[in-house]
Amino acid sequence: MTTPAPDASTSSAVVPSRRRIALITGAGGGIGRATALLLARHGWNLILWGRTGAKVEAVAREIAAIVPETQVRAAECDVANRAWVDRQAQEDLDALGGLDALVCNAGTNIKRRAMAELDPADWDRLLAANLTGAYNVTRAVLPTMRARRNGTIIQICSISGMRASPLGGVAYSASKYGQAALGITLSREERQHGIRSTVIYPGEVDTAILDQRPNPVGVERRALILQPEDVAEAVRFVLDLPARAHVFELVIKPTVDDFA
Repeated sequence: MTTPAPDASTSSAVVPSRRRIALITGAGGGIGRATALLLARHGWNLILWGRTGAKVEAVAREIAAIVPETQVRAAECDVANRAWVDRQAQEDLDALGGLDALVCNAGTNIKRRAMAELDPADWDRLLAANLTGAYNVTRAVLPTMRARRNGTIIQICSISGMRASPLGGVAYSASKYGQAALGITLSREERQHGIRSTVIYPGEVDTAILDQRPNPVGVERRALILQPEDVAEAVRFVLDLPARAHVFELVIKPTVDDFA
């Protein structure tokens, strides 16, 4: 006897839930690009922002070739420019219908890092990009998350935001301590709205920011330290936890390094 195919109205098959949506800043390379590729493979739709439009558009094309069903919006956006952030956030959120996660990854450093040689303009630029930028983007998306009573915000900080040192420099360390404080305070304020805030503190990562070191980082050292994909996996871990579970802070460092 042949069993008839189940009627669509009575089938017990699991209907896939909608694809979640993440906004990633600094998505043109490094940790941002790696996170975008990983989340796309795990069923996320994406909003990608970067200071160089051509770079984020290239990442969007890369995703389209690997996971063609992913919906991706890529845009040039300077996170330090609040008006630009507000306009772009409104446009992207309207187009995709909401937001489940924000990954604040945009950041930079400079070569002349010591207080004795730090140019005040560089201080302003680092604080604007690394701290004010994270604030601007967080502020722009919070109303959507509050309205839905759901969302996860991740600050990609740095061990320099826990262990200030001349290696990172006075301006970079100050900006990263501030970004950590932003994420921690946000967690305490927004949990009542169902919003989780996590600060991730990566140690040394093999990205383009190493090119801004006063002394070059050699190939052998680059092979031993974290790769962008390692930090992306930490982001995915945080995002894939059930809503009842919250990672407050997470440190990820190269195995070869001390926690310093």
